[in-house]
Order: sequence, then C-alpha cells, then structure tokens
Amino acid sequence: MRHPRALRRLAYAPGELGLARAYVSGDLDIEGDLYAALSFPDDLPSRPKLTLDRRTLARLAAPLLRLRVLGPPPAPPPEEARVRGIRHSLHRDREAISHHYDVGDDFYRLLLGPSLVYSCAYFPDPDATLEQAQEAKLDLVCRKLGLQAGMRLLDVGCGWGSLALHAAARYGVSVTAVTISAAQADLARRRVADAGLGDRVEIRLQDYREVNDGPFDAISSIGMAEHVGLAQLPAYAARLHGLLRPGGRLLNHAIARGPAAGPDRPDPGSFLTRYVFPDGELQPLATHVRVLEEAGFEVCDVEALRRHYALTCRAWVRNLEQQWDEAVRYSSPGRARVWRLYLAGSALAFERHRAGVNQVLAVKRGKPGPDRLPLRRPDWSRAGSEGQEPCSSD
Repeated sequence: MRHPRALRRLAYAPGELGLARAYVSGDLDIEGDLYAALSFPDDLPSRPKLTLDRRTLARLAAPLLRLRVLGPPPAPPPEEARVRGIRHSLHRDREAISHHYDVGDDFYRLLLGPSLVYSCAYFPDPDATLEQAQEAKLDLVCRKLGLQAGMRLLDVGCGWGSLALHAAARYGVSVTAVTISAAQADLARRRVADAGLGDRVEIRLQDYREVNDGPFDAISSIGMAEHVGLAQLPAYAARLHGLLRPGGRLLNHAIARGPAAGPDRPDPGSFLTRYVFPDGELQPLATHVRVLEEAGFEVCDVEALRRHYALTCRAWVRNLEQQWDEAVRYSSPGRARVWRLYLAGSALAFERHRAGVNQVLAVKRGKPGPDRLPLRRPDWSRAGSEGQEPCSSD
C-alpha cells in the first residue's frame, strides 16, 4: 500500500469501494498469487467478516489529519461508472452497457481470443482450449434451439455476433441480432461482411424492447438477462414470449446469484456495480424459471454450467496476464486492473458456489396436440442430438 493516498481512499470510502478505488488507481497492489489473495477470507477457519468501519479508520487517520497529510478525498479513478437517469430506462441501460462493452475491440480480442465470445464456454473436457470450448458452446445453443435451415432466429444481446455467425453458417438460419453497444454492433457488422453472410445476418443497434418484427422461430438470450433487473424481468419474459411463434424455443442463458451471495439488490458501493456492471442484477435460478413460466413458457430443460464458467474466467485471466502490456496499451492501466480483479474474483465465485450460470430451455405453448416430450433427456453435448425433440413443437 502506498501512503498516504491509499489510506485517504480507505478513510473516505471504507470497505470494498475504497479498496477497489485504491487497487484500480494503483495506490494498492497485490503481489504474488491473485487467487490466493482473494481467497484469504474464505480460507480462514472461522471465516470472519472483514470490514473497515469509519471510526476505526478515523482513529488510524487522526495523526495524518493533524499533520494535514490526509487532505481531501481523492477523485475516483476514471474507470468508475457514472450512469444517470431512471434505472433500466432505455437511455440509462445504453450508458451502462457502453461502460462495460465499449472498451475497445483490440482489448476484447486480446481478452477473449479469436472467438470473441464473452459468455461461459462449454468444455468438452478440462484440457480443451478456450476456442474449442467456445465453439462447443455456440453449437450447444444451436442444437438446443433445434435450428434448421430457413428458420428465423432472434439473438438478444448478440455481442460481437459470434452466435449469429455460427448459426447462419452452420445451420442455414436467418438471424436478427440486436445489441445496444455501438462498438459491438460496428465490429459485428464487419465480421458478418467478412464472412459473406450479409444475406442471412442482420446486426441491429437496437434494444430488445424495440424489436417489433416477429414472430421468430427461435430466440437466444446469452448473458443478457443479468442486465435486465428484477423489476423488469416479467416484462422481458413477456416481450420474448410475444416475439416467438407458438411452439418456438427460447434459450435463456444467465448467471445466477448463489444462496449465500447476499441481498437481492446489488450494493451500490460494490466493486462490480461501480466498475464492472453498473445496474447489473443477478437473480436465483428459481426466479428465472418462475418468470418464464408466468409469461406462458413451458420450461423443458435446465443445465448448470457453473464449473465451465470457472474454467472460462481463468482462461480469460491467463490471456490478460500473458499480454498485460498490450492490454494496458489498448485500454488503460486502471481498466486492465478492473478486468483482472473482476475475472479472478468471478472464477472464485463460481468455484465456491457463490454464483452459478444456467441454460434454461423453454417453449412457447402452441395449440393442444400430442405430447412430444421425450422420455429421456437428450444428450445435448453430442452432435446429432438436435434431432431429438425436447419440447412440443405444435
């Protein structure tokens, strides 16, 4: 810790926010194994709650105050989010998404690798490469959705277009892909053009609430529901239900808050809220299932990918650490520190059951007819399983 500015940050913002500001600004550093440092409180036998209260810090800072060393509170690092407006309004959601995703194409290429997939990979075995695992995840989604040539797919929160490209090229579907990140939309359009798939894939800079040209045969929402917010989840599910044809499938892939993860609403002073996902909210798996069912969906299959996400986050951390100088050049020292801390902490959260990630496959009920649910759950991890109907397609 470099005095006195790190102490000033902790004195004026005790707890997680002060520590985050000190680390992101470089006033506080972590030497050695980052995972071991972040695991320290969990590994203590009694697992005490480590807090920094204002009175204790005031006593520690008193000598510096008398010497006029402490001074005024330092300005927050520029990487700290400053979103304005009504929570989860169209305007504020665009600001929040821009904070996280409009960091720079070169930075994300370095972090994510050539796949440019920024969600949980699906490892066919622990020794698979990140690229192999991300391709396996994209194909897993397509098989669960039962994609076939000529279908219309809506990809909500499409990122840099990786799923849209995979679905169009491998399954011959027509894809409408929406994102509210201008940087993502620009790069996704270039990727579509480079792949010669402009006749099958449309990338829109558009909020899912503004899509009005359904019905679609299938809808994918991969890593997007975390940005919706608990109050908006029923409207989100109802909107997707309205955009899907009867018998069509929805795959909702979202991080879930673990049972011991704390309150429903995120802490406004937490590191994740201020630096990573402003306005992001994680809900338990049960909440996602209930909301989908209340919107009229039949939930047909749930697959937990928690261990896969731990492996994914560790792979991203390796990419970042092995190319640290380039990461700093493409963004900023503070931004690279934010992502290193966030991804390492996320890996530990998945490994220690504080968070999970689940793929929920649901169908929009159609007219009454024969029940086509199979007696056994299809093995989605194996090619060829897409022919087994998991949900009624009436």
